[in-house]
Amino acid sequence: MRGELRITALVAALLLLLLPLLPLSLAGPASAADGPTVTLSKAQAGTGGSITVSGSGWRARTLLMLLVCGQATPARGVVGGTNSCANADGRAVTTGADGRFSRALPVAEPPAPCPCVVHVATATGEKAQADAVFQVAGHPVRPLPAAASGGRLSVLTDTRLDGSGGLLTWFGAPPARTLVFTVGNVGAAPVENPVFQVGAAHGVFAPQWDERQWRGTIDPGGKARVELPVELAAGAHGDYTVSLKYGGKVLAEQPWGVGRPWGVTLFWILLCVVVPAALFRIGMAVVDRVRPRHAARRPARTRRPWPTPWRRTGTAAPAPASEPAPPSSTATLPWFTPDTGPDPAGRLSAPHENRRTSPTTPTGPTTPTTPGGKATS
Repeated sequence: MRGELRITALVAALLLLLLPLLPLSLAGPASAADGPTVTLSKAQAGTGGSITVSGSGWRARTLLMLLVCGQATPARGVVGGTNSCANADGRAVTTGADGRFSRALPVAEPPAPCPCVVHVATATGEKAQADAVFQVAGHPVRPLPAAASGGRLSVLTDTRLDGSGGLLTWFGAPPARTLVFTVGNVGAAPVENPVFQVGAAHGVFAPQWDERQWRGTIDPGGKARVELPVELAAGAHGDYTVSLKYGGKVLAEQPWGVGRPWGVTLFWILLCVVVPAALFRIGMAVVDRVRPRHAARRPARTRRPWPTPWRRTGTAAPAPASEPAPPSSTATLPWFTPDTGPDPAGRLSAPHENRRTSPTTPTGPTTPTTPGGKATS
């Protein structure tokens, strides 16, 4: 008996020593198997208040988005997508090195009625999400829409974007592509004319969903190639993510890098150069019209030289070097008439008639004369 009691006491002591170590050894695999989790400081709060959202099991150094969403449960997720969430009052948080986070979240009424959840999802990298039940005090409550029964679609191949930009896209036209993928019907009923939702997200912003209907029927176990148009806003550029959703579940995502529309930049540069040049030309034309015109210049007249003054010495005064030589004919003074004007320079004696002398022919015999002037017979 004593030996059995000793063995029992020894086993009990060993169990007491190993008991603190058992939770530590089992905590790691349990959390890893459960995936990311979310806990709330309050299960119910009114609009204007705030709650503390904590989480664990997330990837290290990952950006998360915290939203209050309506028409959602942890089992079915957010039925209406992020359009059922209060996106304007959401918050972002980055997980620590251990995959944990804690962040205050303001309480706001979502656009859809409750049941509501606090939806936490990754904004970058591999997709992961988790929901926690939350009740917005005073917000209306309605039952969730019935789940679609029958066929279920699943993406069988990787998605791709076909198409390329053109000259108009280079000048700011809306970029457009075609989302191509293959889906298969894994349900028990055929799917006729399925309606997909296509959204494009830029950065950390939530995608804006647009409905795209595909015409055709996919039988159970069959597959089909689907092509859906995707278009962005005019002038869009940067890194985008195109998401495909069907039945409230995101089926696939495809990155899309959109180039910058350099044609718009070139247009503005030319506009800043051409418009000032055109305004300058118009201004110069207006100035030429407005300013007074000078009288037409008359041809320069040749300055008439002053007449040479009459000198008794008989020599004409030399003309200045800068003035042209006087004309050959004598200029008439303005106070003399041509008949009363002075004689030309160089004539000092009384006026006389210049006659051309010619030898005369004697008509009779010549009479010799003496040096005294007397005739000799």
